[in-house]
Amino acid sequence: MNRWNVVLGAVLIQSCLGAIYAWSVFTPSLEAAGWTKARTQCVFAAGLFCFAVAMVFAGRMLPRWGPRKLAALGGVILGTGYIAAGAFGGESYAANLLFLGFFGGIGIGMAYVVPIAVGMRWFPDRKGLITGFAVAGFGFGALLWVKLAGAWGHLIDRWGLGTTFVVYGALFLLIIVIGSVWMVFPPDNWKPRGHTSPAADSIGRASSGTIEFTTREMLQSPQFYMIFLTFMFGASAGLMCIGLMKQFPKAALEANGMTPAQASATAGTAIAVFFSIANGFGRIAWGAMSDRLGRRRSLVVMTAVQGVVVILFQWMAGSAGTLYVASALIGFNFGGNFALFPYMTADTFGTRSVGQNYPWVFLAYGTGGILGPIMGGWLGDMQNFSLAFSLCGGLCLVAAFVISRVRPAKKRVSLDRQFEPQGEIPCPVDAAEPVLAGESRD
Repeated sequence: MNRWNVVLGAVLIQSCLGAIYAWSVFTPSLEAAGWTKARTQCVFAAGLFCFAVAMVFAGRMLPRWGPRKLAALGGVILGTGYIAAGAFGGESYAANLLFLGFFGGIGIGMAYVVPIAVGMRWFPDRKGLITGFAVAGFGFGALLWVKLAGAWGHLIDRWGLGTTFVVYGALFLLIIVIGSVWMVFPPDNWKPRGHTSPAADSIGRASSGTIEFTTREMLQSPQFYMIFLTFMFGASAGLMCIGLMKQFPKAALEANGMTPAQASATAGTAIAVFFSIANGFGRIAWGAMSDRLGRRRSLVVMTAVQGVVVILFQWMAGSAGTLYVASALIGFNFGGNFALFPYMTADTFGTRSVGQNYPWVFLAYGTGGILGPIMGGWLGDMQNFSLAFSLCGGLCLVAAFVISRVRPAKKRVSLDRQFEPQGEIPCPVDAAEPVLAGESRD
């Protein structure tokens, strides 16, 4: 199979999964139907929570069910959830919470990890770039579904919320199932022409994903918690900024002389255009740069820059020009998280096991999604936006230091068991003495 077909399938799948970030386009219609803002956010939060939790289950099932079946199943669950919500008219809180929040989140979580795991196997020479392309579809997909429902397609105005949900569900189901056709792992020991895998060193340290860690072994390593903490702090800052990027700049622009209508339009452009587009391109760009800079160095630079920009945002938000620059930089770096952390997980704990291990790292995103927005909202209610941005920016600087201290993980293979990476063919150890992973058995 032409390995570039995997990229096409990954983009198709991820562009549909990004629909979870398009939820804001539906909330005005729901509020007009009598929903409170809290109810709209409950559905969104339920989707994010189920997304993260379902990824852990999907990672465990990936070796058993295979990537094609898992991706297709995720598409069926996601598409059916939207269709079912639409069948209730699109305005029932219970139906939306169940079918979009619960089932929709599960469908996204089931399919999300597949393009990442498959892409890394087919592109060991360009893992960062391919991961970036895969997750970029998630970011750009959100913009596509927002615009089709609103400014471009006017689907909600023409057909209503219920029919729009049904149409979206049918498209999700069809497109993800088509994309899943190319979600297959390459043959064992397959390598692209001219590519040589780096060897593990003599003391058992993983080098560029050459040593495979089971999930239990990964969870026992300090490297996992350092990576988790870095991702959590970075996600907290980005998601807090998303939550405040309309409200805070609007107030800051009005304080500097703009009319409320002008301030609202400028703040809306900052998040809908500059942040969103930079978020998508950041996933590709940081993935490509990491192939040259290395995953750890890229994460240090990205999180440090993000920390500085988030701190400065409280002053940059008062002018349209600097607001656009800051929004684009925050979106660019926030998007890079989703390209670099799968890559970091693969390099640290094994490329072939990334499908099982990355969902546990991704739980940091779910944790950050609770901490950052809640802290930002709480401090925002107190009109202390300065402290909110300073705290989250400071956490990013701490994250840059933490990730700079991560070193290749080590593991020891004991005599009384065979080392068997999850989902791989067992490889017996015929040694009379305990050996370190990566040492010769001759």
